[in-house]
Amino acid sequence: MPRPKTKSELLTGSRLGYETLIATVDAFVDAQQIASFPFDHRDKNIRDVLAHLHEWQVMMLTWYETGMAGSKPDMPANGYTWKTTAELNYQIWRRYQDTPLKQIRSKLDRSQEALCKIIASHTDAELYTKSHYSWTGTTSLGSYITSATCSHYDWAMKLLRRYVRSLQKGRA
Repeated sequence: MPRPKTKSELLTGSRLGYETLIATVDAFVDAQQIASFPFDHRDKNIRDVLAHLHEWQVMMLTWYETGMAGSKPDMPANGYTWKTTAELNYQIWRRYQDTPLKQIRSKLDRSQEALCKIIASHTDAELYTKSHYSWTGTTSLGSYITSATCSHYDWAMKLLRRYVRSLQKGRA
């Protein structure tokens, strides 16, 4: 799917991407939902993938809240830079190792819905005019939200399709 360029496209893309992701997860039997991927990746299972998505959405929500209150948010997170996202992603992975998949899904449902509410509350100009908000720098708010939703759902779906292919090869 191309990157959204309007509020409507962003809202639709975010919702459809999320619905597709959840439908894909639900298509796995319970044992497959909690099993480890049979390939090497930082995220070892579906829970890890959904936790990653949720945490980046929480960061986006925090950036938004901080930025809209007139302050400059720590992006991507306190103590990290865009060049150190690999370390940040590893810390996210570690943080959720004892969290059950069901709990992660519930958290992701809430963060997805919160982002959709933000999208719905803005105009096209507010979402897609670069530097409209000082806290977004030379990027648009819509671009940040796209990264936390649509683009991240695309990334997650690639991993899940890889998992499906590995399961199909195992059955052949």
